[in-house]
Amino acid sequence: MKPIHLLLLSLLFLNCSGQQSKNTIVEKAETPHTFQMVNIPSMIADHDERAEYLAKRYWDNFDFTDTAYIHLPQVTEQAFVDYIDVLSLVPRHVSSEVIKNMLGKAEATPPMFIYFLDLYEKYLYDPNSPMRNDELYIPVLESMLESALVKEKIRPAHLLELAKKNRVGEKATNFTYTLANGQTGTLYAIRSDYTLLFFYNPGCHTCKEIMEQLTSSLKAGYMIQEKKLTVLALYPDEDLQEWKNHLKQVPESWINAYDNGAKLQNEEIYDIKAIPTLYLLDKDKKVVLKDITFEQLEYYLRTNI
Repeated sequence: MKPIHLLLLSLLFLNCSGQQSKNTIVEKAETPHTFQMVNIPSMIADHDERAEYLAKRYWDNFDFTDTAYIHLPQVTEQAFVDYIDVLSLVPRHVSSEVIKNMLGKAEATPPMFIYFLDLYEKYLYDPNSPMRNDELYIPVLESMLESALVKEKIRPAHLLELAKKNRVGEKATNFTYTLANGQTGTLYAIRSDYTLLFFYNPGCHTCKEIMEQLTSSLKAGYMIQEKKLTVLALYPDEDLQEWKNHLKQVPESWINAYDNGAKLQNEEIYDIKAIPTLYLLDKDKKVVLKDITFEQLEYYLRTNI
């Protein structure tokens, strides 16, 4: 998870009085088109309750009818990024409610609605975004399907179908993989406290970087050595000769396999937006983390295991 903005930390984890200095008030009065953060009542001391309060009221002071904000990314987009950080701290049902309510307010001003839909896609869906998150993007897609402003429904409907596959907390779909010697195995047959699904391509620069990060990580390396973490490096495409030419690229302690027939990708059994794609599964093959960066994986391993 991306480190949360210092301002948000102070709002969430400090019992502040909710008062502002005179200098701050004067500055806001003189500066048009700023983002005014809501104050969390000091009587709310519990961290989770503070996060939920902030998430639900985050946009209370924002004027969704003022389209000038669209042209002020230093104000609006920065506020949006911090908002996504807040949503990552609340339960799924709360974030879903918050996102739909926020888009409902924006929908009254069509240019603002489209602007925020673009921001949601940029940060929550784009494979190059470190903040991408299917669980947060699902209510966005549902709002698009419900909105009369969105005329073309095919794409959001398809993306919603993909996003709901192999969700966090649900059991990952089983599949058969094939080794270089022709032997096969299944995902569910892997016996390990954790399994890391690593969809990769040979010659992929980012894939090589993640391999190096995994092998140099003390935490991941220890778990792999103790057989508490199994890495299934899976090649999802069809050019097997290219894959075989790079077999030595993958550590011997990992399972290095390919998807015979490229069914996982062609039949969209897994949503592989880009290469590499990583999923962390528990011993029951339930999805713990989906479509994550190495940093997110490392953070989870260090703080939860």
